[in-house]
Amino acid sequence: MKFWPLIKIIPMKTNFRFVAFSKYAAGISVALSIAALAAVLIPFEGPCGGLNCGIDFRGGTILEFTTQPAPATATPGQGAANTAPATPGKQIDLGVVRETLSGRGLGEVGVQAYGDGSSAMVRFETPKGKDANAVKSEVRRTLESKMPGIRFTNDATVGAKVSGELFLSGILALLVAIGLMLVYIWFRFELQFGLGAVIGLFHDVFLTFGMIALFDMEFSLTTIAAILTIIGYSMNDTVVVFDRLRENLRKYKRMPLREVIDLSVNETLSRTIITGLTAVLALTGLAVFGGEALFGFSVIMIVGIILGTYSSIYVAAPVILLWGVKRGVEDEPEPIKFGAASRP
Repeated sequence: MKFWPLIKIIPMKTNFRFVAFSKYAAGISVALSIAALAAVLIPFEGPCGGLNCGIDFRGGTILEFTTQPAPATATPGQGAANTAPATPGKQIDLGVVRETLSGRGLGEVGVQAYGDGSSAMVRFETPKGKDANAVKSEVRRTLESKMPGIRFTNDATVGAKVSGELFLSGILALLVAIGLMLVYIWFRFELQFGLGAVIGLFHDVFLTFGMIALFDMEFSLTTIAAILTIIGYSMNDTVVVFDRLRENLRKYKRMPLREVIDLSVNETLSRTIITGLTAVLALTGLAVFGGEALFGFSVIMIVGIILGTYSSIYVAAPVILLWGVKRGVEDEPEPIKFGAASRP
């Protein structure tokens, strides 16, 4: 078969003039970043502004329950070895739990199984104007009527103050991650490279936040984890481009900087496309077959990987052209002419 494997369709060597369109790409990126920030910050209300905060950042109630029977209590005179082992419980159908609690004004209900699948955790928001304990009791009765025999093992209420502190901690984690990336690139390359990488990371984070706000997706701790993963992926892609750029700067000391950038991006383009496409295909499968719980995480990751690939080419690298880099003044080595008489 002529075109199999299909990866051979992608040319090994390209000669695109990326830098020639960098001004237009910069204008589009700046405009989209400003629009994304506006969507995230407006209205100026805490703790999440224009984001659709989940229970993690808005406060709510957590209920844990199981289908396992209560552990047997040892009678006096019996040792721990004589205690009967725990009986495995029935698997909990998370879909039934979500359907039971949907449409009751509880906000974005989160359901998560743990252990062997016979235990689950439900997170829900207390409707405004209602007592938290009364709502909790109502949810208990609803679940017990739908799933007789369940046993509640724990419950907790997260207040708005604690949730606000959690939100600030999540944002601080993102800023610290970007700051550490700046130090790493500065140490490995030069300050100009670090600034380009950080500007690219901020670009990816801003546009990802804007996408979340635009489509009213739930913003939770899982979202923070997805964005941190995007930061790591984008930085890895940028380091590959920067490493090739540094090699070519040493190799072609008199070549114009914009041509060196184009050459470096073209030489790493096939690797970038293959890596990004592989990750997107895997995440697409996760979004389609992973269920409601993983859909938002997968979509955010897909968008973030696409943005990270774009920023490595059209944000991080062109910033180096704007600031310039230190280059040696030595002439490029001339090729050895075989057969020529050697001089002492």
